[in-house]
Amino acid sequence: MEAIIKSIFPIAVLFGAATVAFGVVMMIVAYTVLAERKVLGWIQGRIGPNRVGPWGMMQPFADLLKFIFKEDIVPDKSTKFVYFLAPIVAVTCALMPMVVYPFGPAITNIDLSFLPYGLGDGIKQIPLTVAQIDVGVLFVLGITSVGVYGIALAGWSSNNKYSLMGGLRSSAQLISYELAMGASIIGVVILAGTLDLNGIIYAQMSSPWYSRWFIIPQFVGFVVFLIAAFAETNRVPFDLPEAETELVAGFHTEYSALKFALFFMGEYVNMFTVSVMCATLFLGGWYVPGLSHLFPVGSLLYAVFSVVGFLIKISAFLFFYIWVRGTLPRFRFDQLMNFGWKFLLPVALANVIFTIILVYFLNS
Repeated sequence: MEAIIKSIFPIAVLFGAATVAFGVVMMIVAYTVLAERKVLGWIQGRIGPNRVGPWGMMQPFADLLKFIFKEDIVPDKSTKFVYFLAPIVAVTCALMPMVVYPFGPAITNIDLSFLPYGLGDGIKQIPLTVAQIDVGVLFVLGITSVGVYGIALAGWSSNNKYSLMGGLRSSAQLISYELAMGASIIGVVILAGTLDLNGIIYAQMSSPWYSRWFIIPQFVGFVVFLIAAFAETNRVPFDLPEAETELVAGFHTEYSALKFALFFMGEYVNMFTVSVMCATLFLGGWYVPGLSHLFPVGSLLYAVFSVVGFLIKISAFLFFYIWVRGTLPRFRFDQLMNFGWKFLLPVALANVIFTIILVYFLNS
């Protein structure tokens, strides 16, 4: 019995860690939707949701119940299997990168001797990452790039011309801006010397004080990444695949009830994903300068305040998303493509060349 428990324990720990990570992310996503409606209300001189619960705090759960009990309408002429598969692909590709994000430093000063059957023996630290892989950056880029298939399949399988146009627009847009996004990350990878997300954070911790965060030597790359992130997540001013005023909601015109909720959730999870990536690559991730002078590195308090600092950085990016939506108009499609290919990509490549030259002379 003891041997069986010991063999199952590591799998149970990983499953529990993934469940906690997904649960926390889902709560953040739910209240990001509420925050967006509130902030947009303030920008436009309105109050925003304030009926369901105090200050409207239960509004996300009311929206969830509405999606659950709403009538699920499926077009007669749609390709049924692909029609049902598309939202699952979109939300799965949005959620999968969560397993490699470093949400905080490893907790090393902890005693697990109280666990039965000696399960705590040999455990020296508790990492706040579900799975640490050496190519975390490539994993995130690869998985999120597959998410465009969900949008393209939704547009095609609905057998609706507006949905098809939204899917085609999305495919062209994501392919175009992924190049600039990938090129903007190369400079960070060159400076850090690794593709591991934890390694990138530690590289920023060991940098000189004047470049402790990579946003300082890689400011151009940061701006390019941020602009490409807006395009990758189909947000204003790059929301051409949806474009309610032109395409009647675009690729998800024919979707309703929980399938529409999956697309809706996938968009906000992608916002969270790029916010985490931006904070990790350019703002030190969970690293808070000076925190080690207040708490011992590896202690529980050091980990807690690091996680809080990380969430503050992510919240700042999410607020910027909402702010931009309330202030900027939408591009025309030809403007969007010209901006991506003729301006953003050349700037990203120039930043890579500059970084290579800079690192060469610094090493010399």
